Amino acid sequence: MTIRINDELRAYTDPLTANEYAALERSILAEGCRDALVLWGDVLIDGHNRYAICRKHNIEFKTIQNDSFGTIEDVMLWMIDNHLARRSVSDFQRGMLALRKKAILTARTRAEQESAQASAPDGTQEAPAAEPAAPPPLSTREEVARVAGISSNAISRIEKIQKTAAPELVEAVRAGTISLNAAAAVASLPSEAQVAAVAAGKKELQQVARQVREAKLPPKAPRADVARQDEAAPPSDVAALAARIAELETENAALKAQVAALTASLDEARRAA
Repeated sequence: MTIRINDELRAYTDPLTANEYAALERSILAEGCRDALVLWGDVLIDGHNRYAICRKHNIEFKTIQNDSFGTIEDVMLWMIDNHLARRSVSDFQRGMLALRKKAILTARTRAEQESAQASAPDGTQEAPAAEPAAPPPLSTREEVARVAGISSNAISRIEKIQKTAAPELVEAVRAGTISLNAAAAVASLPSEAQVAAVAAGKKELQQVARQVREAKLPPKAPRADVARQDEAAPPSDVAALAARIAELETENAALKAQVAALTASLDEARRAA
């Protein structure tokens, strides 16, 4: 039997962590490959890890066909829904999958609209007013959250991580080293600071996240005597000063992360020497 691997499909969903892969391998070695691999023609669309493990250890497996797809995008949507139905998928993975589904559906709707416009008759008379186009599926954050089974606030954080997080930080949140909320906070730092914080370890990474969140809190109310002295200060100056303080505290958190990473590297070098 010829089974073809499509790299785009294989990389489309998040890979298993090392521990998850090892657990799956132990299970297959002990019980065999209980679930059939799913094929679209000769293309593997479900069971990439099981297929790799079975080939590695020469273990027999079964396959079933799913020929209901018209395009590779249909396959991707099916894979997303298939993964979202699993309880073991983390909130971060659920959000990423739902956002990928949104991207596919949005692109498909846009292509259909452009195709309809291109095929419209070209005449001199004004065409009757068409009904407003329906919004694409999953056009709101709430709809994406509903598909993912998580809160809209979590989707907002995942979108931020998706846009600004360094790959090392993405891997840390995917592996559960740092929470979604903390990762979104660290993602607001420069990329170099994010990488340094991750390299420093779980404890330092969480500390940096806490410092970034604290830096963004509104300044504490001044004491009564200080407040009387500053009554004449223009509100704009006070706001600018508060913003500058928050900026400096964020920079301080980034510098601490970098120092921690350098210290860890030096300690490792000394031990190696």
